[in-house]
Amino acid sequence: MRKKERFDALISYFTESHPEPETELHYENPFQLLVAVVLSAQCTDKRVNIVTPALFRDFPAPEYLAVSSFDELAPYIKSISYPNNKTKHLLGLGKMLVEDFNSEVPATVEELQKLPGVGRKTANVIASVIYNLPTMAVDTHVFRVSKRIGLVTQTAKTPLEVEKQLVRHIPEDLIPKAHHWLILHGRYVCLARKPKCEKCDLTSFCRFYEKKMKAEKLAESLAKDSDRR
Repeated sequence: MRKKERFDALISYFTESHPEPETELHYENPFQLLVAVVLSAQCTDKRVNIVTPALFRDFPAPEYLAVSSFDELAPYIKSISYPNNKTKHLLGLGKMLVEDFNSEVPATVEELQKLPGVGRKTANVIASVIYNLPTMAVDTHVFRVSKRIGLVTQTAKTPLEVEKQLVRHIPEDLIPKAHHWLILHGRYVCLARKPKCEKCDLTSFCRFYEKKMKAEKLAESLAKDSDRR
């Protein structure tokens, strides 16, 4: 199957089965989503959602972070991965939002990446979810799923390489949705260690599944030949 056919099949399936995908992080405004995404780096959305209600209650706007201290903020996120670094990031993020962006979350990937703790992936998430821009955040799920299905080449070794290949073949208006499609599929079906191929609806155009079936048929054939001997 050609790459374009895989993309067409993926888009057709998810457009029908999951037309309005959303982030699983809980938030009520751009500032809250920014904080939640920074916290979610190498941490589950479920854990972040446990922590953020108290955090957002006591730090509802950038101004509150800007005047806070490490000792005040750290207890709120102590159960999050890398709490010390993320505490420092949030304190710096709050100050920069207040001082450089009039307490507003920037609307471009370039400006977002100036904020402490905000790399390209986080910036792409904010630009996509809040501002509906055609940016593709590539996390471990997107990276794994897109390569397994055959949407990108196996030679794509970095998130940026995967991102460039994906946005090249997905219509701009669907890129924000495709980001969530791939993440959620990787989170619940195409698991890293043991993908649930038996429950997957993408097997008809998945390169990983195609190779898996060929390997199983070959093993079965070899076993039969061995039995005959």
